[in-house]
Amino acid sequence: MSITVTTRCEGAIAEISFARPPLNFACPELLARIADALDALDADPAIRCTVLIAEGRTFCAGADLAGDDTLTGGGAMAMVADLYTQAQRLFARKKPLIAAIEGAAIGAGLGLALAADFRVAGPGARFAANFTALGFHPGFGLTHTLPRVIGTQRAGWMMLSSERVKSDAALAWGLIDRSVAAGEARGEAHRMAGEIAGNGPLAVLAVRQSWLAGLGDAVAAAMRHEHAEQTKLRATADYAEGVAAVFERRPARFTGA
Repeated sequence: MSITVTTRCEGAIAEISFARPPLNFACPELLARIADALDALDADPAIRCTVLIAEGRTFCAGADLAGDDTLTGGGAMAMVADLYTQAQRLFARKKPLIAAIEGAAIGAGLGLALAADFRVAGPGARFAANFTALGFHPGFGLTHTLPRVIGTQRAGWMMLSSERVKSDAALAWGLIDRSVAAGEARGEAHRMAGEIAGNGPLAVLAVRQSWLAGLGDAVAAAMRHEHAEQTKLRATADYAEGVAAVFERRPARFTGA
C-alpha cells in the first residue's frame, strides 16, 4: 500500500496533497498522515489557511471494498473504528481548510471533502453517499455533516438513494462553494485561501471557532452511532450481497435479510 502525504507552504498558505493510487481509497494511515500534517500547520503561526488536494484523477473513492481484506475479514469494524478515530482529528483542527476536488468523492471520500470548511470542484467531480447501495449505513460523520451543509431533505435523498451528484447540482445545493473549469480547482482553492489569509489571523480563528462551535463533538457522536449501525448491518445477507455486487460489477439483488 503506497501512501504519500506532502505539505508545501508558501507565505501564509499551506497545501497538503495526498495520494494512495490508483483511487485514493481512505484508510486509517492515510487519514492519520493528513491529520498529522494539519496538527503541524495548526502549530505554525505563519500559516493561516490550508488547501487540501488529491493526486490523480479521483479525489477519494471511499473505502477499498475490493482490495482491502480488513473490510471483509474479522477485523473489519475495528478498522472502521480506527478510521473514524483519525477522521475525528480532522474536525479538531483550528485553522480553515479548503478542499480542491477533481474527480469522484464517494462514501468516505465525501466525508473527507466535508471535513473541509469549503470545497471547490471541477466539472468532472462526482459526490455520493453510496452506502445504501451496499446494504450499509453511512459513516464518517456524514449523517451530521451532510445535512448541515445541504439541508436535511437533500442529504436524506443522497443517503437513501445513493445517487451520484454532479458538480452543477452540487453547487446549486451548496455541497461545493465554487465550480470551476477542469484542472482549475487547485488554483481557485488557493485564491480563496489567499482571501482568508489576508484577514486578521486572530479574528479568523475566533470567527471559525464561533461558526463551527460544537462540530467536533457532534461529528464524534455521529460516528459512534454510525459505527454501531454499520456493525449491525455488516452481519446481514444484504451487506454480503452488496459487496459481492461491487466485486462482480453487477446490480445488487437485495432481499431485506
